[in-house]
Amino acid sequence: MASILDIYLKVEVLETLLQVVKSKQEKGVAITVNINDETNQYGQNVSAHVSQKKEEREAKKAKYYVGNGKVVWTSGTIQKAEKKEEEVQQAKVISSNDLPF
Repeated sequence: MASILDIYLKVEVLETLLQVVKSKQEKGVAITVNINDETNQYGQNVSAHVSQKKEEREAKKAKYYVGNGKVVWTSGTIQKAEKKEEEVQQAKVISSNDLPF
C-alpha cells in the first residue's frame, strides 16, 4: 500500500449521485480522485469528482466535484496500476466441468 486518503462526501451529494444513477439505470458511478502536491487553505490536498469520458474532457466540460479530503498516510511511493493481461485471459477460460449446473 502506498497511500491512505480520507475523503468526505456530503449527504446531499450522495443523494444526487444516487438519483442520477437510478434515473439513467446505471449500476454505479465512476469517481476520479486527485492528489495535489499542495495543500489548500483548509488543509486538504485530495479532491474527488465524477469521472469524465475523453470527449467530455476535450470539450472542457465542467467537473462535478463530489468530495475532498487529505492524504493521511503515505509510504512516499504511488505506482500506476497496470492491468495484467495474463490474469484476465485466464479468468475468461472456463471449463464446462467448472460450472455448477
